[in-house]
Order: sequence, then structure tokens, then C-alpha cells
Amino acid sequence: MNLAIIGGGAAGLKAAEVAATAGAEVILYEGKPSVGRKFLVAGHGGLNLTHSDPIETFASRYEGSLQTGYWTSLLSGFSNQGTRDWAAGLGIETFIGTSGRVFPKEFKAAPLLRSWVRRLRVLRVTIKTRHLLLQITPKNGHFILSFSTPEGVVTAEYDAVILALGGASWPETGSDARWVSLLGGMGLPITPFTPANCGWEVNWDLLLNQETLPTIEGHPLKNITVSAGEKAIAGELLITKYGLEGGALYQLGSTLRRMEEPMLQIDLKPSYSTQELASKITRNPKDLIAAAAKAWRLSPSAEALLDSIASGETSPLSLAELTKNLPIPLTGPRPIAEAISSAGGVSFEALDENLMVKSLPGLFLAGEMLDWEAPTGGYLLQGCLATGTRAAKGAVAHLRS
Repeated sequence: MNLAIIGGGAAGLKAAEVAATAGAEVILYEGKPSVGRKFLVAGHGGLNLTHSDPIETFASRYEGSLQTGYWTSLLSGFSNQGTRDWAAGLGIETFIGTSGRVFPKEFKAAPLLRSWVRRLRVLRVTIKTRHLLLQITPKNGHFILSFSTPEGVVTAEYDAVILALGGASWPETGSDARWVSLLGGMGLPITPFTPANCGWEVNWDLLLNQETLPTIEGHPLKNITVSAGEKAIAGELLITKYGLEGGALYQLGSTLRRMEEPMLQIDLKPSYSTQELASKITRNPKDLIAAAAKAWRLSPSAEALLDSIASGETSPLSLAELTKNLPIPLTGPRPIAEAISSAGGVSFEALDENLMVKSLPGLFLAGEMLDWEAPTGGYLLQGCLATGTRAAKGAVAHLRS
């Protein structure tokens, strides 16, 4: 049972581990000089492994061409608790943070990756780096693979193949979506990639006084609620010279992309009603903004933003209404190369329940090259681990049959 896995990210590594444990002869190919590069980059913020949500809630976090019910099935096959148990087996203790996110106790990705690769070596997985996939040629139920290497083009034949080539974000880690033309040429339906979990640009010149942006750039707006359309997210935003960043914004990405004129509404004081805010200003002050900032305990960045946008507001009630519903028009998302993840990829309509390409038996797909997206918070990595597990189990079953 010889199996090739192309892509040394989280999905590919997990697929290699599962397949090798089941007895398959596995060779893993990676185009870069080392595996797990995006995994390590993701770990710069502490490596959010997964989330403690119940499975049904967890499954609802995913969007794309796959039904939520199938995500429930995938996550049941390799769950968030499964991820914690797996990490423990690699000698990595985890804990649940106050937000429900799950982290390694050391807040580092490198120790887990090193232990993971050691386990693959023990399982006799062969890892070949600097092998960039050029071509897949189906032949009599097998697959001939061509790679570009430092020594030239090499070819190899396999009984089954799992592709885990990544999406289109952070291309320096190897997720550059070069495979789109290759699989598109084989007739697979592919939803174009767009940035997800990314910052959005704002034309601050239209909203702020010229001297305001330098004073608030790099400062957060905390304890706010951010809305787009009918969807509202509690969290915080970061003001940047080009626009806005932050977890609350990332969760609104798919909603914003569907809007002809994307617009955020920010509630700077979500714990108070408009009337409650207005009632805190009992007289008509000379400087309404300053009085409101003091009475409402606005942060300096929130006060400066409100001061620029609220020019002309003369009553506590009208200012309170604006504070509860501050409009920020967006001009578009930041470039996909900067995005934490991407939306789009191979549509699930081309795959069976084991993530095998229906028209090419023996070819499986996993990870971010599939048409799904999820917010940050552990859902992205869990999605890669779960799809890698499902594809590996499907590939082993195919080889045995």
C-alpha cells in the first residue's frame, strides 16, 4: 500500500501519521526546505491548537461548500478533545484559556512540531523536502507524479495520493495556490480564493481630521461590539494606518465580502443603552465630546475616533446614538498574502464523503485547499487536522480495497 502525500503542513502531516499508523507505506513530499512552516508561523501568537466548543457549535463555525452536518461528522472523527489527547501523546500539555481557546502550556509550536516529526520517523514515513509538484498523471488506477527538485525533474508512481497543498495565504510558507491551474486543468471545480481572517482598508482621509490618525494608529478599541449586516461580534479592533484589524473583524469577513458597499457599525459602549449614555451627561457642556468621554469612560482612541466623526453633533442624545452605532465604511480587504487564511478552493461537490475526488478514484484532498473557511480561535488548525485524518482513513480504505 504505497501512498504519496503532497504538502507538509498540518493536514499533510496528520494524514501521514494516520495512514502510517494504519500500515500504509507513506512518502511525504514538501516543496519547501522543511515541513510545518505555516504551523510555526501560526505559533508566533502562542499556537491556538483548537477550541473547547461542543462539536455542534464547533461545526457551525465553518462556511463554504460543505454542509454543517458533514463538519459534525468530520469533527466526530477527530475532535477538539482528540487534538488535546494527540498533543498529550506527543508530550505537549494543553490548557483551556478564558476564551475557550486551547493552547500548549508552553505557548510554543516548535516543540510540538519536533515531537510530531520524530513520531513520523518512528512510523517510517519518508519525508522528501524541496520537491515541488509539477504534474499528476492518472494511469491504470495509479498516479504518476512529477516533481521539480534541486537535482532536476523526478517522477514516481503511487497507488493513492493525498494532496494537502494549502490555500493562498502566507505564500512564503508554501501556501501559494500554484496547484489551482493543475487541478483546474483536470476538471475539478474550484472557487476562486479570497482573503479571510484579514484586515480591511478604510479611507481615513474621509473620516478623520488630518492630525488624528497618527495619534490613534496602533491603538485598540476594546470592549466593543462590531456589526456588519445582521451579524454582530463582541471583541476588539486595532486601528492601523490602512484601516482596521482584529478578531471581531475577522469573524465578519464572509458577511462583508457579500456586501456591495461593505460597512461596519461599531458600538463603543455595548453595555449601556442610548438613553443610559445620554442620561450620564446632565448639563450642556462647552465641550460635549470631552464631557462624554469622561462620563462614558471612553478610551483615548475611541474618543479621538468619535471626535472626528461626530463633528456637528450638539446633544448628548445624538452623540450617544452615534456612539452606539458608529459607521465605518470599508474600501476592501487587505491583500490575500497578508491574510491569516483564505476562503475558496476545491468544491466539495467534486469529492465523496472520504474527501476522494469522485472522478479520480485514489486521489484525496485535505486542508485549506478545500472550499471552507473558519474564524481564528483554533477552528482553522482543527479543520486541517480533521480533514487530514478523514482523507488518510479514506486513502487506506481505498488501498485495501
